[in-house]
Order: sequence, then structure tokens, then C-alpha cells
Amino acid sequence: MHVLTVLDHPNPTSFSAAVAQRFMEGAQAAGHTVELTDLHAEGFNPLWSMEDIERDAQARDPADVVAEQARIERADALCLVFPLFWWGMPSMMKGWVDRVWTWGWAYDQLDDPNRSLLRPRSGVLLVPAGARSDEMDAAGYKAALETVWMNGTFGYFGLSPRRLEVLNGSSGSDARRQALMDRSYDAGFTLLPPDPAV
Repeated sequence: MHVLTVLDHPNPTSFSAAVAQRFMEGAQAAGHTVELTDLHAEGFNPLWSMEDIERDAQARDPADVVAEQARIERADALCLVFPLFWWGMPSMMKGWVDRVWTWGWAYDQLDDPNRSLLRPRSGVLLVPAGARSDEMDAAGYKAALETVWMNGTFGYFGLSPRRLEVLNGSSGSDARRQALMDRSYDAGFTLLPPDPAV
């Protein structure tokens, strides 16, 4: 498979960047090809604007959006890597989702609200978080993220199978961080193929 990893973190030496690298190493070890979209390094514009709304008569998206869509189209699997930020996505990743996954290209709710217009791709979200897993579970945050991201947003994008890996304790001990790196590698190494039944 060809695997596209999309990274949102402004610091190239961040834990999130290291997670993305380890995931790709795992995917390569499993025989997959990999590609990285580093949103900050590439200067992606996350601002949803009138240009995105007022597409021309040929329904053409802005050039930067078309370039990202082409990356997605050649991928068999996607991995999104971003730190948990105010219990959601940081602005660059949210803007990438808002601008790139457009109506008429990724989804069309008129016929079937649960069906993507894109061919199936497997997907994984690797989300470093400083919070402890038991605290997140007790407060219902993990269940909320599953509902919003897995059942909501990425349910419309043809990602199947899809999974959310919250990497709790990413600001903890070296041993804890190494364990999370191992999980990231394993997520790439064990990445499942797309489900053709979707």
C-alpha cells in the first residue's frame, strides 16, 4: 500500500514529529511506500475562505487544495498525527480537513449520508496527549473523540477500517515516551488494507 502521513506540529523536533517518523518506519518495514505531508513545513494555509466557497464555474478548488486531494487520491491509507489540543485538533489539521475534504469530492450526503465518494482507504489517527488515559476515560473525553472523529468526520471520508490511538502520557517519563514510540511503529507495521465492502 501507499501510505500518506499528515503531520500538524510547528516544531520539527516535537514528539508528534517523532511519532509520525516512527509510524512511517513501521509502514516501510511492512513493505508499504510512504509519503509525508508536513503542514507547517510546507506552509499549508488552513484558513477556510471565500475562495473555498466561491469555486469557479468549473467547480475547481484552489490549487493548494487540489494538490492535497491528489496526495489523498494516490494513497491507500492515511495517518493523521497531531497533538490533542483543547480536546480537539489544532488549527492547522482542522483547517486541512475543512479545506481539503470538500463536498462533491469527498462526500455527498444527498444519496447516502454514510457513504464517501472516495474509494475506501484505511485510516489511523495518532494523537499524543499529556492527559492520563484513566482520567480521559472517566471524564468521557475518549468516548467523545471516538464519536466526533471516528463516527462523524472520518465516517464521511471512506476511511475503513479506521482507528484512533490516543498516545496518553506523551509528556511523561522516557520509558513512557519510548512505549508510545513503539505503539506508533506498530500502528504502521500492522496497518490493515482498506475494506472493499465500504
